[in-house]
Amino acid sequence: MIGFMGTGKSSICRRVAHRLGMQHIDVDDEIVRESGMSITEIFDTHGETHFRQLESTFIKTGHPDFGCIVSCGGGLVTQEGMATLLKSKGILFCLHASVETILKRTSGNTKRPLLQVEDPQARIREMLEERQPYYSQAQASVLTDHRGIPEIVEHVIRGYRELVRLRSD
Repeated sequence: MIGFMGTGKSSICRRVAHRLGMQHIDVDDEIVRESGMSITEIFDTHGETHFRQLESTFIKTGHPDFGCIVSCGGGLVTQEGMATLLKSKGILFCLHASVETILKRTSGNTKRPLLQVEDPQARIREMLEERQPYYSQAQASVLTDHRGIPEIVEHVIRGYRELVRLRSD
């Protein structure tokens, strides 16, 4: 599962994994666990490039090849060849939300180092524009604005099952 921060990846993936009887893996949580540092500390100490390398390494080597739903950090898919790699490991979903929804969901959260700027709304808009070509490589997308978690989960599960069926045909 890919998408911008605040679109609901972790919450939705956790519930989808439960419903499908799969393991949920959150890339950010695994990086924090393995490094012993928060995302903010990693960014402050080593920079964004180092964090992206940790993400990439985890996707390449850090999780099972099947039976899991992985929620990826919002910028993971912007790495060269990452969308292709993710699709080779399974079905690639993207969650979307409007700038306003993302701002509402992330405001006041100091664990979002890329939004610790003077104008977070402008930064969200800029980053969404930069990342959209990567997010559009997903095999399915769901808009999370004005939808409850159960509805989003149903959309994802329905889309997942359809894409699995198409793959096996």
